[in-house]
Amino acid sequence: MSTGARPGASRYGMPDTHRCLMVQGTASHVGKSILVAGLCRLFRQEGLRVAPFKAQNMALNSFATHDGHEIGRAQAAQAEAAGIEPTPDMNPILLKPEGNARSQVVVGGRVYATMDAAEYHRRTEELWPVVEASLQRLVAGCDIVIIEGAGSPVEMNLAAHDLVNMRVALAISAPVLLVADIDRGGVFAALLGTMALLRRAERDLVAGFVINKFRGDPDLFAPGIAFLERRLRRPVLGVVPWIEQIGIAEEDSQGLPAGSGAKGRESRGRANASDGPTADTYVAHPSLDVLVVRLPHIANFDDFDPLAARRGVVVRYVDAAADFGEPDLVILPGTKTTRADLGFLRERGLDRAIEAHAHRGGAVIGICGGYQMLGERVEDHEGIEGPPGTSRGLGLLPAVTRYESEKATVQVTGQVMTASGMLADVRGAAISAYEIHMGHTTASAAPAFVIAREDGATRAEGAMSADGTVVGTYLHGLFHNRALVESVVAWLAQRRDVSLPAATHREDPYDRLADVLRRSLNMDRLRALAGISG
Repeated sequence: MSTGARPGASRYGMPDTHRCLMVQGTASHVGKSILVAGLCRLFRQEGLRVAPFKAQNMALNSFATHDGHEIGRAQAAQAEAAGIEPTPDMNPILLKPEGNARSQVVVGGRVYATMDAAEYHRRTEELWPVVEASLQRLVAGCDIVIIEGAGSPVEMNLAAHDLVNMRVALAISAPVLLVADIDRGGVFAALLGTMALLRRAERDLVAGFVINKFRGDPDLFAPGIAFLERRLRRPVLGVVPWIEQIGIAEEDSQGLPAGSGAKGRESRGRANASDGPTADTYVAHPSLDVLVVRLPHIANFDDFDPLAARRGVVVRYVDAAADFGEPDLVILPGTKTTRADLGFLRERGLDRAIEAHAHRGGAVIGICGGYQMLGERVEDHEGIEGPPGTSRGLGLLPAVTRYESEKATVQVTGQVMTASGMLADVRGAAISAYEIHMGHTTASAAPAFVIAREDGATRAEGAMSADGTVVGTYLHGLFHNRALVESVVAWLAQRRDVSLPAATHREDPYDRLADVLRRSLNMDRLRALAGISG
């Protein structure tokens, strides 16, 4: 019987005296990222210095570290759960899809190249030392590292180019927790099939299984646990329940709902579940309707989580004009490909709907790529983000964007500047945010914010219409500033002449998740697997 114990020496010569656990899944979106975040908080609560690690991440949700590097947003959230600053070592390779099987490749927090999948696969061997070095640095400075895989370890057409799943586990002799999502069905086939396709050395590292997103009475699953343990000769280390409204940043757009149309003031609202906002909930009381345009290359949509979590606010993700409705606020989110997604807006008729909404005095906010879209045109003469050329913007702000090869990745602090409209009540309020963008926008409108520079001076940021109803900004994380959220919500409610419920204090989502995992997982077994006493 295999125990999942680590062999005496790692396959690639890395020392295996450090402590680690690896979370892999039978498929994408089974809950790996959320489980890693919860384990990071759980072990931090036990007094350990813990860090997350994901060798290669494919996602458009990204984050700027304090020293100006770019990593996956999920790893930044996991670092937050661990109580440490995120670093590029936590996600040494980030792939940001641009369409047509091409991605911008970020290595060590900096743009490395743009390449198609075939070229990337040819270059994985030259990237492996980057992965190995990052992991070595992390384990040298931590009590335990929680490692996350990607997708499934048995995508057989990709196995030869693996940089993130079993190659990492073998390199560090990491005990692997194999996670399956019971909510999507087929959990037995998923686990048995995955184990059957693993090579012997890889199977030997699988220490046990975690059943995620379980609804109902777990006692009814006892025969299922017995079947899995008998057939696979490894323990089921926990059954984790479905968690409503978890409130932790998503890794990628798979976490978004499939789509929600306009249903008046009883729109279906977003509800977070154990790995993302896939459940809908009806809102029966008067509520504000916030429409986020679901762009094909939508990025950093966790920007809007605080709005979605605010009582009395419904956030809808819409990708067709027929579902536009009569929203109180329209948000154009970030995107990896601004010009291509502008074309998408026009194909779907969303450009006309947004323009008509703004011309009626409706509120519009554009963030990052959404800010660029609000301007008069977007110029990419060098083909930095696609074919060279210029695209006409929506013309809602007097601004022009020109693409440059140097990427801005920076955390910022500043103040609200706008004297009218949705942010007038918080003029002068302090804000913190981060920027990740390739283009530079020049606007003749009044700035929305002022940002502190390292030399002690300030710079203007963003733009707003004269009446303050249209705001554009490069600032991600803006709505994580609570005073700003409340100002926007109060202004929108006043315009609609409705009274909304008061904001409530929300429990720390990482503490809540850790509590669920502590009750659901066999922590004594996990500590033993990771070499942690007590």
